[in-house]
Amino acid sequence: MKKLGKAISVALILAVASSGAWAAGEKDGGKGVVKIGVSMAVFDDVWLTYVRDSMTKWASTKSDIQLTIVDANDDTNKQMGHVENFLAQKMDAIVILPVDTAATGPMTKAVTAAKIPLVYVNRKPDNLPKGVVFCGSNSIDSGIFMMEELGKLMGGKGNIVILMGNLSNEAAIARTDGIKKVVKEKYPDIKILREQTGNWQREEGKTIMENWLASGDKIDGVASNNDEMALGAIMAIEAVGKTGQILVGGVDGSADALNAMDKGTLACTVYQDPQGQGEGAVEAAYLMAKGLANPRAKDDIIWIPYQPINKANYKSFMK
Repeated sequence: MKKLGKAISVALILAVASSGAWAAGEKDGGKGVVKIGVSMAVFDDVWLTYVRDSMTKWASTKSDIQLTIVDANDDTNKQMGHVENFLAQKMDAIVILPVDTAATGPMTKAVTAAKIPLVYVNRKPDNLPKGVVFCGSNSIDSGIFMMEELGKLMGGKGNIVILMGNLSNEAAIARTDGIKKVVKEKYPDIKILREQTGNWQREEGKTIMENWLASGDKIDGVASNNDEMALGAIMAIEAVGKTGQILVGGVDGSADALNAMDKGTLACTVYQDPQGQGEGAVEAAYLMAKGLANPRAKDDIIWIPYQPINKANYKSFMK
């Protein structure tokens, strides 16, 4: 895993958190600057912070970018307001990490009608018209990679539970589909007992796992849509003295997850590249605004591949 540089100082991070917006890259008094507006679903998310930092870091390498990043606070209406403000401010390109992938239609319609380049990042909307770019990872792959490893570690048999992300996000649906695909096609002796959304949150994952453990069901594995919920499940498992008896898998390859693998409490995870997604999205918006071709985009898609993380290779991702 490439180590992310500190793209903005602690003071600026605090400014972002308090004001909900930050502008970067105003280096030439506004003359000839490519203005890019970015609406993030939420700032208060560990993994998405890496995406945001990567955007600002990439923008800092250019002398002609003004990057404005705003926080939608997980509110679709607020995100639509961001788009309307960006259009009024005559941004040269817009990047959206959507709150709800099923509610992006009005935003897409507004931006394309204004003939402004539009890039979606990380969470892929269902329907994108030609010319609208998506930069991210193929969500179903992460569910497949994680469940293949978890199933192997379980010896191909036993009972699992699934911790799902926010169901308004395409990733939660597709990652869960990937888990179920592997169980059906590769591990017929593994039974899915329960599934519930923990909204990507560690505390919710912990609470749900506590309830599942209290039910008395025999649980052999936890397949989580992300590392945060997986870490919450581990906390609940540790509290009842079942560490090592219940194997847990996650997705993202976060620093906390890798540390848990090093301690032997997390069985496996899947690396989702925040640097690749953040840089790729802003670069795509920049090139589109300047009317330049993007060699990385194929059929308006920039795929940033997932990478399985297991006991044999996890240390290489800790660098």
